[in-house]
Amino acid sequence: MSPRSKIIAAAILFSSGGAAIKWCSFGAWQLAACRAGVAMLTILILLPEARRGWSWRTIVVGFAYAATTLLYVQANKHTTAASAIFLQSTSPLFILLLAPLLLGEHATRRDIIQTAVMGAGLGLFFLGLDRPSATAPNPALGNVLAAICAVTWAFAVMGYRWLAARGSSVAAAAVSGNLTAAMIALVMAQPLAAGRSGDWAVVVSLGVCQLGIPYLFLARAVPRVRALEVGLFLLIEPVLNPIWAWLVHGETPGPATLVGGAVILGATAGRMIVDVRGAAKNKTGPPLGEPVC
Repeated sequence: MSPRSKIIAAAILFSSGGAAIKWCSFGAWQLAACRAGVAMLTILILLPEARRGWSWRTIVVGFAYAATTLLYVQANKHTTAASAIFLQSTSPLFILLLAPLLLGEHATRRDIIQTAVMGAGLGLFFLGLDRPSATAPNPALGNVLAAICAVTWAFAVMGYRWLAARGSSVAAAAVSGNLTAAMIALVMAQPLAAGRSGDWAVVVSLGVCQLGIPYLFLARAVPRVRALEVGLFLLIEPVLNPIWAWLVHGETPGPATLVGGAVILGATAGRMIVDVRGAAKNKTGPPLGEPVC
């Protein structure tokens, strides 16, 4: 596979998470524990760099990753797949607020414009809540959890930069995070349900195909593809995620959710296009894209 094909395949596999989580009859905690455990083993097997370079920093960043994966499962169990993925996509808004303090990276005018637009899109989710349904029984709670998930993902992304600057393994942080998530969720999931064979098939699929293999694709492809292309190709995930939920479950997001999602995706795509044009004028290449988990 070409590097671009790997990124597209990763985005498609990532996008299956919402529909699969909703189809599995396991409770959110048990599903999160099993998903994280399988993902951890998959990344360890497929990525040799995940087995070395561990430090206390790896554990710290792993906690942010663990919070993200746990909150994402919980959010999908309560709100629509569209709301969960679109709200998580607002993490740059929180990076803008936190990066100057934690990384010493200050915002540019473009950063502020983009995050202001994304903030407006975020607000639309809470101005017009989706109606409760079988696959989204508590949209208000799910939206809050998804918004918090955006914050924890912002911490994870900044943690990756922190690790990379010190030559530590980002893949190891993903393994540490999945291990932490699995342990926390396993405690919270007691007593465990036996489940159907189909439920266990979904768990394995989520861990291997929705997290592990996509992470391998990105780790191999990102260094060989421009950041603009990486970002644009990965926008396939939030576009397809609600489509799969609609096809599998008949889940239809409300108009405010769709408009808010369009605003968030539009702000992200527009910013990447502006950045690459500016880089071309200055004859400098855009920075590499961040790892996605």
